[in-house]
Amino acid sequence: MDFKKWMLVIFLAGKASSVWADDATDLAKKTQNPVEKMISVPLQNQFNFGYGPHQNTQYFLNAKPVVPLTSTSSLNFIGRAIIPFVHQPNLYPGRGDINGIGDINPTLFLSPANAGQIIWGIGPTMILPTATNKQSGAGKWSIGPEVVILGMPNDWVLGVLAYNVWSVAGDANRTNVNELNLQYFINYNMPHGWYINTTPTITSDWYATSGNRWTIPWGIGAGHVFSIAKQALNMQLQIYTNSSAPKTTGANWTAYFTISLLYPES
Repeated sequence: MDFKKWMLVIFLAGKASSVWADDATDLAKKTQNPVEKMISVPLQNQFNFGYGPHQNTQYFLNAKPVVPLTSTSSLNFIGRAIIPFVHQPNLYPGRGDINGIGDINPTLFLSPANAGQIIWGIGPTMILPTATNKQSGAGKWSIGPEVVILGMPNDWVLGVLAYNVWSVAGDANRTNVNELNLQYFINYNMPHGWYINTTPTITSDWYATSGNRWTIPWGIGAGHVFSIAKQALNMQLQIYTNSSAPKTTGANWTAYFTISLLYPES
């Protein structure tokens, strides 16, 4: 191959790399929008350290698929779910570890197809009593409204995702559910698909005693959107400590390692 052909190959390779770098930055911002019209399959490894009265480690593998269900000229319908697989030490001494599925949390969002500077979505969310052990679920059917609102100024993605659910059926011997779940997210995107963020989830069990009501984490994370063999991926690591947590079932700090399969529209 002569010199001109080598230069052409190098030029085209550089252009492809530059195009993917631009695409990766744009794709990173899309992954940070909870109502983006894009299929994604996040697999979140959650490690809760200092869990419970015996300061053990609790582990969740949270499958969190997002699927656009249908759309019209003015509205998108986005289905989301959290499917937790749990491993945790038993809260009762002398009993075996708990392994199984937790309560599944599906959500259906309705969102404008052509949003302006402010993007929003609203819809019902449910907590299903699918847990295979009493310690990993509430034993109740719960439902409530969920809302998300966000903006994407320049390299930032800023917003809030929140719901409150109330139990409507389930095991009469279990405690009723009235729970708030509020996540604020601050993402700053950099070139080549890199970003730093904080996305803590604040929870409140309104029926719990004051010392067991709130979980309030704070921390930071970083991530990278890239491609392997044409498969787009999002990988991120986050570390949070809890300034407040339930005395009986809370953790001191939490680490998240997440790998997401991304399927953007072509």
